[in-house]
Amino acid sequence: MDWRAIRFDWNRARAFLVTAEEGSLSAAARALGMAQPTLGRQVDALERELGVVLFERVGRGLALTPNGLELLDHVRAMGEAANRMALAAAGQSQSIEGKVVIAASDVYAAFLLPPILAKLRHAQPGIEVDIVVSTKASDLLRREADIAIRNFRPTEPDLVARKIRDVPARLYATPAYLDSLNNPRLPYDLRQADFISIDGSGMFLKGLNAMGFHLTERNFPILTENYLVMWELVKHGLGIGILDGSIGDAEPKVTRVLPDLAPLMFPIWLVAHRDLNTSRRIRLVFDLLAKELA
Repeated sequence: MDWRAIRFDWNRARAFLVTAEEGSLSAAARALGMAQPTLGRQVDALERELGVVLFERVGRGLALTPNGLELLDHVRAMGEAANRMALAAAGQSQSIEGKVVIAASDVYAAFLLPPILAKLRHAQPGIEVDIVVSTKASDLLRREADIAIRNFRPTEPDLVARKIRDVPARLYATPAYLDSLNNPRLPYDLRQADFISIDGSGMFLKGLNAMGFHLTERNFPILTENYLVMWELVKHGLGIGILDGSIGDAEPKVTRVLPDLAPLMFPIWLVAHRDLNTSRRIRLVFDLLAKELA
């Protein structure tokens, strides 16, 4: 490789890449944790070094020029290579101290993680934990998290996954709400009931109807994709919700709906990047989560 032919600053190439992906200097500056004028100067300097114009202003945003668009794939490959290097270096770290980022849904972060993290903090106070709470799967390949708790098996070859167990999801409501429905005994008895929807795709409705319910969209007057919000609505008697049975059965304000109904089963998977999983610190947290969640 002719290193003398590389006449631009690689940090400025990163500034270009993030600006192109975020669509504006302000968004890119937030993503990189730097001041917007500093980022703008880096992009301007890269344009001077390369001798090409990379962006043109469109309203309040930026659009790639043909030259910028042509160079973007090359810079993106540089970013991916730098990310792989960071992952490999992190995976070789044998330090037991430092940060571990765990991604989990809101309900798992609120109900399952606290007692586990209490044990971790007692045993390894040098480990710092960041909890990323989201209904969307974090991108482990882009270092959005080190470890993720998911309800589906990952397909990416660079990820290591361990199935922890299958979890029964059950329907719950307050006793007073069930009294208002004359204490239903069969799925058909719930045809006038209100359910709290937790997805806008209609999969919850379809799943219940496949189990013998006779429901329509009118049975779902409230929608929230936040399970904690759904659970509070159920506890306040606004309708029927669905939750992990181990969490639902522990709540004294609610009771199972149709106790003899077979639960919906779904898996819990623990996922990490295969390079990070060789880190002593990441491995320790991964194994503790696997043990406690099981």
